Amino acid sequence: MRTALVLLLILALAAVAGSLVPQVGVADARIASMFRAHPLRARIYDQIGLFDVYGSWWFTFVYALLLVSLGACLLPRTRGLVRSLRSRPVPARELDTMRHYAEVAVPEAPDRAILGARRVLRRRLFRVSGPNGLGSIAADKGLAREVGSLLFHWAFFVLLVGVVWGKGTGFTGQAVVVEGETWVEAHANYDGSVREGRFFDEDHSGVQIHVEDFTATYRPTGQPEDFVTSATLAGSDGSATRSVEIRVNHPAEIDGVKFFQFGYGWAPVIRVEKDGQVLLDGPVVCEQSAPPEGVSPLQIPWNCVVKLPTLDPQVGLRFELWPDGRALYALLETGKAMPMVTEFAPVMAYDAFEGDLRADAVQSASVLDTIGMRRFDTGVVGAGRTADLGDGLTVSFPELRQYSVLQVTRDRGLPIVLLAAILILLGLMPALYGSRRKLWVTAEPDGAGSLLRVGGFALQRRSRFEEEFTKVVRDLGRTSGEGMGT
Repeated sequence: MRTALVLLLILALAAVAGSLVPQVGVADARIASMFRAHPLRARIYDQIGLFDVYGSWWFTFVYALLLVSLGACLLPRTRGLVRSLRSRPVPARELDTMRHYAEVAVPEAPDRAILGARRVLRRRLFRVSGPNGLGSIAADKGLAREVGSLLFHWAFFVLLVGVVWGKGTGFTGQAVVVEGETWVEAHANYDGSVREGRFFDEDHSGVQIHVEDFTATYRPTGQPEDFVTSATLAGSDGSATRSVEIRVNHPAEIDGVKFFQFGYGWAPVIRVEKDGQVLLDGPVVCEQSAPPEGVSPLQIPWNCVVKLPTLDPQVGLRFELWPDGRALYALLETGKAMPMVTEFAPVMAYDAFEGDLRADAVQSASVLDTIGMRRFDTGVVGAGRTADLGDGLTVSFPELRQYSVLQVTRDRGLPIVLLAAILILLGLMPALYGSRRKLWVTAEPDGAGSLLRVGGFALQRRSRFEEEFTKVVRDLGRTSGEGMGT
């Protein structure tokens, strides 16, 4: 058990490190920033696995040792408890040397007096052994404490196994779904934003979610009040369709996969034509950069990019979306944008570049690298309007949609963890409030009656046992021999 406690302390320290040091898949930008600002420290952290604490070999090794240590502790204790449950209390001698001792004179003969004492102790839920040939009985009580303690530790063991099973075989990712579109839960559809467990075997569920509408409401101060995604869920074969509303802290679930409301954004429908030929027609996901200090996110625009590598020369379009066009006009007139709370005459400012998009280089689809490119046009296009970029190239803005960012998770270990949590609570009650007590009673002839000698002790909660021992002695004096025939 000491070994298990040391290992548990090591895991606790590792969890602290995992909370303080940026982790892979959670804070990749901070990790890259650390490599730029402190390359030596970042390389050391990377070598010892601090950027991926819970996936590192040493964390897995310590976790496995903890399970082995707990198992090595619990198995002998379980065998010992089984032996204790199957055995009966053992008679004792020299009762007057025990911590609690009393003598009671009763009018019955020793054999009847000892049978009456047995009856009294069984009423008080003691396990009683005897009477035997020595005219004595032995009793004990409080095995529920041992059972509860062992149940608590086994439940903790099950909890650790459930966490490993759930996280090791599960996955967590983010899905960006535009209004009116359907998203299928598959590895390729996460666009690299999925984290799969160490023991995951690529058995993605294939369930479908169709986002019908996204609604964001705000307080008069501009603070968000509620985000609601109205969607339809369907199984992997398109069956079991049902409508759901996904809110913050109110996820939807189908086939063990949960969808949590994580974020939202704007996706303008953009149509690009070249000499009447459609090059692009569909929603484009826009992102919003972190606002400067003291500036509300409702006061800054959303940015998105369109790349046209099939043209010669290649063309890249950078858009700056203002869902509330009044904010852009206010910025142009006063130099300060007003908060954009609702959709009102949305507009997009655009910059058009031509040159080499460097499509063969590794780069984000939402970033336009303008090195080596020339800006040939700039302007503004409103919703429902078309802008002419020259040379037969036009950009239309038919409508503005929203998209919902959903966190998709599957954790098969949750039922195991829930069961373990219930067992922990069930085990704690008797372990905290119960105690082991043992009593012995002997009957000796005393004139016309008998003398009952009573001894006992408690392993825990000894002050409470003193009161119980007094009541037992009193009951023995009152009811010994009760119900016996004459």
